[in-house]
Amino acid sequence: MRKSLFAASMLALSVAVAPACATKKFVRTEVGGVNTKVDTLSGTVEETQERTRRNEERIGTVDQKADAAGKAAQTAQASADTAISMAKDVDTKVAATNTRIEGIEAASKRLLYTVTLSEDQGNFKFGKADLPDTAKARLDEVINQLKANPNNIYIEIEGHTDNVGNKRLNEEIGMERAESVKRYLYEQHQIPLHKMNVISYGEEKPVAPNNTRQGRAQNRRVVIKVLS
Repeated sequence: MRKSLFAASMLALSVAVAPACATKKFVRTEVGGVNTKVDTLSGTVEETQERTRRNEERIGTVDQKADAAGKAAQTAQASADTAISMAKDVDTKVAATNTRIEGIEAASKRLLYTVTLSEDQGNFKFGKADLPDTAKARLDEVINQLKANPNNIYIEIEGHTDNVGNKRLNEEIGMERAESVKRYLYEQHQIPLHKMNVISYGEEKPVAPNNTRQGRAQNRRVVIKVLS
């Protein structure tokens, strides 16, 4: 009887312990799976962090190169601006030097003769710079004389106006008239440009009173001086 009771007790205890062991095993299995997933996730996070670090390094390198390129471009632009400024200064100095040389050459030359083209002779009209046919004919005569006496000549062309209107505008008109003569001599008779010089006196050097119509007509003129 006692043996039967002991056996029954042991059987009951086995039945009670068996579910508990099964539960612990299940828990260990699940925990192991979770740990594996955590380890895998940790590895993935580390790989992502490493890729991010490498990308940031590459971005930093690119930014440095971009900054260096920008600074190089600014330096190049500054150098170009300096070169342009220096070139302009040189051009200005060369032009000034050429003007002085021309003035010296003109001062050292001997006046051969003077030709005057004025409105009272049927040439330039009031406020106009166009070269009339009568003026062209006079210029052709001058060139024929030069060809007959082919010395080393130099031509000064002066533009003049009357005193009607704005002084600055008169200076511009005087220069336009002188340039018209210079252009005609160059294009039609191939007179070298370096052999000619133009200047405008505007209303500053009248040859007749400006208080009469005839006097103003005489003042609207171009004076051509042939020097040797």
